[in-house]
Amino acid sequence: MNSLVALTTLLCFNIEPFAARFILENYSQYKEQLIQGELNLSVGGRVNLTDDEKKANEVLMHWKNKEVEAAFNYPQYNNFSKHYFTYKDDIWKSKVYQIIKKMPKGAALHVHSSMMLDPDTLMSLTYEDHLYICYGPGYVLYKFFAIAPSTITTSCSSEWSLLSNLRSAADNVTLFDAELRKYFTLVTDSVEEQNADINYTWDKFNKVHKTIKGLVGYRPVREKYIYAALKKFYEDNIMYIEIRSGLHNLYELDGLIYDRMYLAETYKRVTQKFIEEHPDFIGIKLILTSYRKKNRIFIESAMEVARRLKTEVPDMYAGYDLVGQEDLGNPLSYYLPVLKENEKELNFYLHGGETNFYGTSSDENLFDVIFLGTKRIGHGYALAKHPHLMKMVMQKDIAVEVNVVSNVVLSLVRDVRNHPLATFLAFGLPVVLSSDDPGVWEADPLSHDFYIAFVGVASKHADLRLLKQLALNSLKYSALNDADKERAFGIFNNKWNIFIKELMEFQK
Repeated sequence: MNSLVALTTLLCFNIEPFAARFILENYSQYKEQLIQGELNLSVGGRVNLTDDEKKANEVLMHWKNKEVEAAFNYPQYNNFSKHYFTYKDDIWKSKVYQIIKKMPKGAALHVHSSMMLDPDTLMSLTYEDHLYICYGPGYVLYKFFAIAPSTITTSCSSEWSLLSNLRSAADNVTLFDAELRKYFTLVTDSVEEQNADINYTWDKFNKVHKTIKGLVGYRPVREKYIYAALKKFYEDNIMYIEIRSGLHNLYELDGLIYDRMYLAETYKRVTQKFIEEHPDFIGIKLILTSYRKKNRIFIESAMEVARRLKTEVPDMYAGYDLVGQEDLGNPLSYYLPVLKENEKELNFYLHGGETNFYGTSSDENLFDVIFLGTKRIGHGYALAKHPHLMKMVMQKDIAVEVNVVSNVVLSLVRDVRNHPLATFLAFGLPVVLSSDDPGVWEADPLSHDFYIAFVGVASKHADLRLLKQLALNSLKYSALNDADKERAFGIFNNKWNIFIKELMEFQK
């Protein structure tokens, strides 16, 4: 009996190491197959890398792994769990960001016209002659006048003052300008404001918009603004932009007020000049917008403006959208008859689901944007709560315009790692990254959104294939015609190959 026990014990000790190795090897293969299977389904999973791209990817992932592991091991220093404003000025130190900054990103498909430029560039425009200022509660109004205006005949409730006179009279011009600069940005060090509710944030956001809109309504200043915006986006390696604009009336000092189509012509003229100087820039198109608190009659008139734009400046026309805080605006169902009537003619690029609520008119706008045949979904933040709609989005190949930094700043998500983009990427939805209103939160036109999405939201395993697919998606789902898309892809591929060569030599 003792001999049998001894033999059994011996056999166990001899067999167990082999069995353990067998189990571990099979487990490792099994788990790796599952992980790879998930990655194959995700955005970029079907991209095949060239030999050079594989070498470049090793460099990229070396730095990404370091950053993700540092965040995992030292969560007290994990920036992505905090508000964007607390770490935005440190992003440039990241090696991954430095790589992404140089990467060709294709197109920016979701940006609003008045919010494209940073406060410092806007401040330079306040040095233009004939600029008057009026102080309101929490905002300022700007307007250009040939002679001092009468308060009674303008929208100023206090008094218009010539800005150059106020600046000259200031004891400290630097401090004077620093105070003015605050009206162009949402960036703040106040923890209370960073954690404010969505209505507070949107109220402040709307005041910033009101201030900027007044500054850029003067025709010569708007021309400078447009050119500066194109340059800023081009320097961030963006080759095409679709700009959402209400096409407001520009004016001259002599009181001349231009028709709304004149702004579209101005965009076209300035862009053509920019392309002459930067021939690898594809251009821009406009998505006409209306405020979602307007009544049905106003929206019907907006449809006529959209038709005029499509007819009179056809090469600039992309489509139509409704904008503004979704929770407090009218649901799309309110406008359904007039929108449905114009669906095919005007091409919709509709905002939908920019909300944290579930089962409300805000997130159920997602049902309506699909019913209305939207070409893309603006934000689609709540889409992850609607699995049937997610399936339809994939079947119909409707791109989702995700704006990560915007969703943090406008009080939708606190910890960006919880952003629904992670789900969209994992399920392989047709995602395009954009930046919404980058100037107002002092972000890069696209690089900050790409960086945070890549390191802070996407899987640690997500690599160069994801970045490439996102850039390609932005051109694929753009409003460019087939010929322009083919040209855009050609230019992109050339830029991408140059980027890969540079990345292979990047410090590792």
